Order: sequence, then C-alpha cells, then structure tokens
Amino acid sequence: MTPLTEATAERHLAGICFKIGPPRLVGVEAEWFVHDARCPDDPVDPDRVAAALAALPAHPEGPQLPAGSRLTHEPGGQVELSSQPADDPDRCADLLLADQAALSAAYAAQGLRLTGSGTDPLARERRMQASHPRYVAMEQYFDRTGPWGRIMMCGTASVQVCVDSGSEAQLAARWRLAHALGPVLVAAFANSPLLDGRPTGYKSMRQTVWSRMDPSRTLAPAANGDPRHAWARYVLDAKVLCVQRPDGEPWTAPAGLTFREWLRGAGDRPATMADLEYHRTTLFPPVRPRGHLELRMIDAQPGEGWLVPLALVSALMDDPQATDAALAALEPLAEPGSAPPPRNMLWRRAAGLGMTDPELRRATVACFAAADRALARRGGSGRLRRALGEFAERYPVRGRCPADDQLDAVRTGAHPISEETAAC
Repeated sequence: MTPLTEATAERHLAGICFKIGPPRLVGVEAEWFVHDARCPDDPVDPDRVAAALAALPAHPEGPQLPAGSRLTHEPGGQVELSSQPADDPDRCADLLLADQAALSAAYAAQGLRLTGSGTDPLARERRMQASHPRYVAMEQYFDRTGPWGRIMMCGTASVQVCVDSGSEAQLAARWRLAHALGPVLVAAFANSPLLDGRPTGYKSMRQTVWSRMDPSRTLAPAANGDPRHAWARYVLDAKVLCVQRPDGEPWTAPAGLTFREWLRGAGDRPATMADLEYHRTTLFPPVRPRGHLELRMIDAQPGEGWLVPLALVSALMDDPQATDAALAALEPLAEPGSAPPPRNMLWRRAAGLGMTDPELRRATVACFAAADRALARRGGSGRLRRALGEFAERYPVRGRCPADDQLDAVRTGAHPISEETAAC
C-alpha cells in the first residue's frame, strides 16, 4: 500500500469536501432529548427506547421511517433524524415532518416524549449510553481538558441545516455568508439557558460548551483565501481524536498528535486514506464541509421548530436578493481581526445575550424580513413562511429567543419542559 503523504491528503480533501454545482439541494438534521412523558426528571430505561424503535418497520440498517430519514442516537441517548436531501425546502419539510410524526408516535406508545432544547434542561445524570469504541475514545480525549466534551456528548442537541456549496464562482461567497450568519442563528434560536436544572447565565449554553472545547476541531478554519485550501490545512492540523483498531483494542489516540504529525511518522503506524476519512468525521467547526455546507450552530428547537431555521437559512443562502439584504444587515456586526468563531466576542455575545443584544436583534430582524420576501417570491412556501413569520413576531421582534420561555418557566415555578408534571 502506498503511504499517504501530506500532499496527497491535501489534494484529496480539497477535491471532495466542496461539491461544485448550482445550489439545488437542502437538508435538515434535528435532534431531541428523550424524556419520560409523565415523570420527565426520571432517567429513561434504554429498554423502553428499544421497544419504541422495535415498533417501527425493520430494515437491515435499522428502523425504517416512512420518508426515509436516517435515525441515529447520540452518546447520551439523544435521537436524531437526518432528512433525505430535497430539491426545495418545502419538500424537505414534508419529509422530515412525516418521519418526526412516526418517531414521536412510536416513542409516545412507550410513554416517552421528544424534547427540543439545546441542552437537557433537567437535573438528570449525564451518562454514556453508547459503548462503541469511538465514543469511549472521545470521552477519554475530551476529559483531558475539562467537562465540556462530556457535556457536549451527553447533554446537548442541535438543528443542522445543510445547503449546497454552490458553483465555482459562488463557493467562497457562500462559505463566508454561512459563517457570517452564525451569530444571528446562535442568538435567534438560542434555546439552552439551563444545565443541570439551573440557569447558566447564557441563552445558548450549548454554543458556550462548544466554544470551550478543543479549538483544533471546533473553531472555524481561516476565513481568508480559498476555502478548499483552508479546510485541507485545518483537517491536517487538527488533533487526532481516535484511531480505528481491530476488535477489542481501544481506539485511544496519542495525546496531542495532529494528523499532519501522524503523516510525518509520529504515530505507531502509517496513516492511511481510511484514517483521514474517519478523522474528518471527528471535526466539529460551526460550518462543516461535507460536499455540502453543514451549518452546526443552531440549538435544538421544540416541536416542529426546526422548520424556521430551515426556512431562514435556505432563503438567505439561495435567493440572490435575500443574500444581498442579509450581507447588508450583517456588515455592521463584522469584527476585523477578531478570533475565529465561535470564540470571538460577537459569537460570545450571541450565546450569552441572545436577542437582548440590540445590534444582533437589528440584524436578525432584517434577515428574517429578507427571508420572508424571498419565500414570497418563491411561492408555494406557505407553511415555511407562516412558521418564519410567527417565530419572528414571537421572538426577535420582541427581543426574545426560545431560551426566554424556559427561563420564564423557571421564574414562575413551572416545569421547564412540561406545563403539568405528575407527582412521581
């Protein structure tokens, strides 16, 4: 086998991570926590989850959902649905709504509910429910630098919107816009003010957790120059989180080893293309190129709330007039020479203050208005446009975000995820 070299690795990464072509497809991934519907503060028996999933049609690769969304579980038991790529946001919404309804019904039959929140708002024990060697290695890796990795793995959930990279002429601009939208998306959809049942002082504690983790894999790549080269350098300079090994052997990686150093002979064996491909899956920047652009900075939303970031992002990224309006609204927020997202001051303001930050609020309201006009021009987007408009009026126009609903519940003594919780 020919050894993998730095030059070969960089060429490979530059060639596969941005699929070039006119923007056409969109997808969404939504995560939820699983709670007992009657006693949400209690731990959920994994056997009940297994029984819920067993009620779904079987498929060789796992439970089958009616619209074909991929169902996965995070290490702490969070459940995720990843829609099939669709050629317009309305079709994408139809697909995921159908699968969400089927999944919710299966869980409800076992007395379980899906809770959309960026962090688990309840004071439940955070414990690993997955024994896969990847997750064991991840836990060991992140534990070296504090509690944040374990919190991320077992106590956070998100919405991710996926859009095409665009044509050759569009790529750099779409890459920059996806990052520039980040603070607005963090602030507008902030929905994680609680951790261990207590207010944290942040509207998006989930984003704050990500900002405190290993910077080699959670910060944004360099903003200047060709996105392909920036991403290739980023991947090679990131620390190796785990190394796939034969059955029974731990996947632990040598502490501090970057993939570039591994290519230069620092590992206990030569790095392969398969190692590089797996390494890519362990990187978590705010915008991750996977052929398409995966926007990862949005907190999980209650119910069908993922419809709103789907509508907002797809409209601003794919409608030229909306793009121009968004860029104009975002320009005053720019911080030249600042640290990479999400560690710069603007992203921290977004996570800490949400829509109470006046500059972020103005930019957010303008972006929502631009998206609304784009949906009106597109036509046929009635449900998405209604969801977008209702969210805008309820939250950013009033200087609020979903986190404020959880905080209001705490202040009034109500349960943060249930208006009526039985005595257990």
